[in-house]
Amino acid sequence: MLSSPGIGSGLDVNGIVSKLMTAESQPLTALDAKEAKQQTRLTAFGTLKGALSSFQSNLVALSDPAKFTAVMANFSDTTLASASASSSAVTGSHSVEIQTLALAQKLKSANFANTSATVGSGTLTIQFGTYNSGTFTLNPDKAAQSIIISPSNSSLSGIRDAINQANAGVNASIVNDGTGNRLVVASQDTGLSNALKITATDTDGNNTDNAGLSQLVYDASTSGTTNMTQTMAASNATLVIDGISISKASNNITDAIEGVTLNLLKANPGTTSTLNLSRDTASIQNVVSSFVKSFNDLNKTIVDLSKYDAATKQASILTGDSTVRSIQTRIRSAISDPLTTAGGGLSLLSETGISFQSDGTLKLDSAKLSKALNDPTKDISTLFASVGKTSDSLVSFTSAKPETVNGKYALNISQIATQGTAIGSTAAALTINTGVNDSLNLTIDGVNASITLAAGTYTATSLAAEIRSRINGTSAISSAGVKVAVSQSAGNLAITSDRYGSASTVSITGGNGKSDLFGTPVETAGVNVAGTINGVTATGSGQTLTGAADSSGLVLKITGGSTGARGDIDFAHGFAAKLNKLVGGMLNGQLIDSRIDGINSSIKDIGTQRETLTQRLADTEKRIRAQFTALDTTIASMTQTSNFLQQQLSRLPKSE
Repeated sequence: MLSSPGIGSGLDVNGIVSKLMTAESQPLTALDAKEAKQQTRLTAFGTLKGALSSFQSNLVALSDPAKFTAVMANFSDTTLASASASSSAVTGSHSVEIQTLALAQKLKSANFANTSATVGSGTLTIQFGTYNSGTFTLNPDKAAQSIIISPSNSSLSGIRDAINQANAGVNASIVNDGTGNRLVVASQDTGLSNALKITATDTDGNNTDNAGLSQLVYDASTSGTTNMTQTMAASNATLVIDGISISKASNNITDAIEGVTLNLLKANPGTTSTLNLSRDTASIQNVVSSFVKSFNDLNKTIVDLSKYDAATKQASILTGDSTVRSIQTRIRSAISDPLTTAGGGLSLLSETGISFQSDGTLKLDSAKLSKALNDPTKDISTLFASVGKTSDSLVSFTSAKPETVNGKYALNISQIATQGTAIGSTAAALTINTGVNDSLNLTIDGVNASITLAAGTYTATSLAAEIRSRINGTSAISSAGVKVAVSQSAGNLAITSDRYGSASTVSITGGNGKSDLFGTPVETAGVNVAGTINGVTATGSGQTLTGAADSSGLVLKITGGSTGARGDIDFAHGFAAKLNKLVGGMLNGQLIDSRIDGINSSIKDIGTQRETLTQRLADTEKRIRAQFTALDTTIASMTQTSNFLQQQLSRLPKSE
C-alpha cells in the first residue's frame, strides 16, 4: 500500500487532482460572484431605505404649521429687556416703559456669635402671600411648608441646611456683617404675592418671644411678631405697555402681550422703548431650504445607485431597477402635482420658488419665496403642513393624521366639557381649631390626599385660599400634575378641578373638618365635550373632539361657547404631509421590503446551492484521487515486474 500518491509511479497526483478540481470548481466561483452581487444590491436597497427615512424625518418637521407662522420679537434696548414670541403673537409694535423690576423679599435674623451657636428646635412654618394694610393674604397657589428643626440641627448652620434641604421655596444663607453671623432667608420667587410669613412651634413653649426657634419668626401683619428684619421688600415688576399700566410678580412676563414673553433686565422709568413683532421670514426660509436640501440628498442617493455612465459604459448596481424608478417617479410626481384644497392661496411649490432643474434636483428661488411670504393674501403654512382653519374663535385645530381626508367639515356641539366640582351645602365655619375641624380627606381626579389647615379665624375668601394652598401643595397632588381652584359664594366653599372631562372629579371623603366646612357637599363629575363632525359622531375627551370616517384623526379643542352649530373647519394636507404619507407607505409597505426579502431569499438559495456543490466537489475529488491512486499502484506494480524481468534477463548466460 503506497502511503503517498505518486511515489510508486512518479506521477504528480496531487498537482493533477488540484488542477482537475480547479476546473470542476468553476460553478462555485460563479456562485460566489452571484452572491457578492446580491449582497451589493442588498446594501444598495438598505442605503435607499435609509435615505427615504431621512427625507421623511424632515417632512415630519415640516408638517407642523407653527414652523411657518413663527414671529420674531426685537426689543429696541436689549440692556433693558429681551423678548421672544410664539406663533400666536400678532405682528406690530408696542411701546414699553419699564418702571421697576420684581424683587424677592429677604429677611435677616439677629446676630449670633458663630455659625455653631444654638438657636433652638421645633418646627418652622413658611407661608407665602401679600401684606397689605396690616393684613397678610395667603397666596392660594403656594402651599405652606413646615420644616422640622431637631436638636441635632438646631445650630445656626444646621437650621440653614435644614431650610435649604427642605426645598420649601426659600433659600437660606449665613452672612457675617463684621459684628456677628446672621441667618438670611430669601423667597425664591419675586413679587408681592410671594412675601414671607414665618411662624414657629418652639420647643421652649413660647412661639413668639425672642428666644429659641421663635427668634426666626416674621409676621408683618397687624399684631404679628417680627423677630427677623426685612432687608429687601417683595415687589412686583411695573411697566407701561402702550399706555396701559401693568404689574406682574415676575420679571419673566408671559401674559402681558398674547404670545410674547418679556424678560425684564433693568428698570428705566420715564424712558420708552419699542418692542417690534414681525414675521420670522428668515426662519421660514431656513425651513423651506431644508426641504429642498433633504430632497436633493435623497435624489443624489437614488441617482448614485441607479445611474448609467455612457462614457465608461458602466452601470450602477440598481441601474434599470423598476422599484427605484417607481420611487423616483412617484415622489417627483407628488411634488409637481398641485394641491386642490390648500386654502391658503397657494397650490404649487413653484409659487414659492421651488422648481425642478434639468438634472432632477430642486432649486429654491429665495426672492420668489420672500415675495410669497410678504403677501398677506398667501398662507404658506397651508402649502406644506396639515392645517385646519376654524370659523369659531373658541374652536381650535389641534392636529390631524395622514388618513384625515381634505375637506370642509361642519361642527355641531351637543355638550360642552365641564370640570369636576364639590360645592358646600352650607356656609363654612370660619374658625379652625387644631384637632377639631382642621383636616380634610379628598380625592381629586382619582388621586387621594389629606390636608391639615392652619388653626385660626378666617374670612370665607382667606379660608378658600388656605384650602387651595394646602391641596395644591400636597405632594401626592402636585406630583400627579393635579391642581384645583377653591372659591366661595355667600360663604359656601367650592373646590373645582383644573382638569376637564369625565376624568375630572372632586370628592371630599372625610376628615374632621368636612361637616363644618362643607356640610353635605354636592359632588359633580366633569363631562367630556360631545358632538359631531360633518354629521358623524366624534369622540370626546376633556375639551378635545376627535373625528371619525373622513375626519378620522382630526382633533379639535372646544374651550367654551354654546351647544349647537359651531361653524366649519377647512382642512387640507400640504405637500409635507402628502409626501410624508407617500414615503411612509414606501417604508412600511412592500415596495422596498419585498425586494429586500427577495434578495435575502436569493442569497439563501445560493447558500443552499453552495452546500450541495461543495459536497459534490468533495465526492468528485475523492473519486478522482481514488482513480489516480489505483493507477499509481498499477504503475508501481508494473514497474516492479519490469525491474524483476530485467534482473532475470541479466542473469541468463550470454551466448558465444
